[in-house]
Amino acid sequence: MNQADGLPYSQACENNKQAILSVLRHGFAQATQVLEIGSGTGQHALYFAEQLPHLTWQPSDQGAYLAPLCLRVSLATHLDNLALPLTIDVMQPWPCESQQFDALFSANTLHIMSKAMVEAMFEGISQHLALGGVCCLYGPFNYQQAYSSASNREFDTWLKTRDPLSGIRDIEWIIQLAARAGMRLMADNEMPANNRLLQFLKEA
Repeated sequence: MNQADGLPYSQACENNKQAILSVLRHGFAQATQVLEIGSGTGQHALYFAEQLPHLTWQPSDQGAYLAPLCLRVSLATHLDNLALPLTIDVMQPWPCESQQFDALFSANTLHIMSKAMVEAMFEGISQHLALGGVCCLYGPFNYQQAYSSASNREFDTWLKTRDPLSGIRDIEWIIQLAARAGMRLMADNEMPANNRLLQFLKEA
């Protein structure tokens, strides 16, 4: 993929997709349907659908970002396991209604959301991730209310300048929200550029 098609492009997606895939190959090995929250440019959705053909990959994003995402997906005619994107605003009822997925993925979303939006996202996950399902969340996190790197500190400052309600989240808080949603942390994977990939299991 490149910028020649005029679609939105994220270099970060290209940089991190292989590292993320190395975790998803194992974490989603038994899954069949994945819901991605905040698919953005759609680069991850296309790449993971290509690399994990046993999965049906369901992208989604807010309405304002849906048109270019839908276009990228519609151009991927070679992928029969990539669904048309859903419009999902985590603060509103999710359009998948009573549907449940056995896997959920989201990358670089929690730090651009407000705390209320993060809480709402976990409430949605609790409703739409099936028992025994796996949830993988990628991005930067703080540990014991401390930054894991100088670059993350700088990034957090930039985020809050852009939107005071955003910011890098404490992993302890994320684990608490996950527990309320019936999920237990199974793995905390180190990723490039001071990011992590958290793998949760939905339990009874």
